[in-house]
Amino acid sequence: MANYILSGESTCDLSHEHLVNRDIHYIMFHFSLGDGFYPDDLGQSIPFPEFYKRMEEGEMTKTSQITIGEFLEYFEPFLKEGKDILHITLSSGLSGDYQCAVEAARELMEKYPERKIYIVDSRGASSGFGLLLDKLADKRDEGLSVDELHEYAEENKLRVHHWFFSTDLKYYVRGGRVSKTSGFLGNLLHICPLLNMDEPGHLIPREKVHGIKKVEERIVQMMEAHAIDGLDYSDKVYISQSACLDYAEAVANKVEERFAKKNGKVEINWIGTTIGAHTGPGTVALFFWGDKRAD
Repeated sequence: MANYILSGESTCDLSHEHLVNRDIHYIMFHFSLGDGFYPDDLGQSIPFPEFYKRMEEGEMTKTSQITIGEFLEYFEPFLKEGKDILHITLSSGLSGDYQCAVEAARELMEKYPERKIYIVDSRGASSGFGLLLDKLADKRDEGLSVDELHEYAEENKLRVHHWFFSTDLKYYVRGGRVSKTSGFLGNLLHICPLLNMDEPGHLIPREKVHGIKKVEERIVQMMEAHAIDGLDYSDKVYISQSACLDYAEAVANKVEERFAKKNGKVEINWIGTTIGAHTGPGTVALFFWGDKRAD
């Protein structure tokens, strides 16, 4: 057994069972929905279908990142047990969470100078962040030390590709990512923006695609263009979706047909409450290992 713990955050959008089975610890963001305030506990407090239904019915939602104090309380018990820590955060391009984790680690390393705490900015989100964590669990189980695993994470995190499309721009308008005029015209003309995560970990619009069928095809074409070994890709593929399972399954079916050598079936997860509060219903994201992201 490794003498360190591998840790992530609820924004990795994997199930609680998946994380427990892979021995990946996690700390939770928070969100409000209507008049309530909840931990982002992977759908345990509020099931995901209910969360998105209430959003569609007009309930407002906001998110809050993990504080330095919460990181201190989360990390310290592991250190007291004599464990080192490798913690992976949500992209610093989306949240100040990474800096809070760094500040907490700096404070604790003064108190526990014999221990190691590595903080890695995933430059990713949702199940792309999850795909990185899952790979790190594989490497840990192969026997990598905490130093080796930290080095592997930093060297390979930008090889995780994140491609998203949205079928409803209302929530992007609300969050200021799309203008009201563009959002209105996009919905009127059935334009589905195709986005990806850039090198610093920001979500960047890449193309405007007319129609759901066409954007389902286009997102798989991006995997063909960027995946390691192209159609001979042999690693895992994750998809996450926000209350639009039919669209996610359509993309998964295309991936299953074209990438026969991949590792297992495409895994479809929910976009969790922290990410989903900003995307709203109707978003599908495809994640895979590919060439190094660069702009």
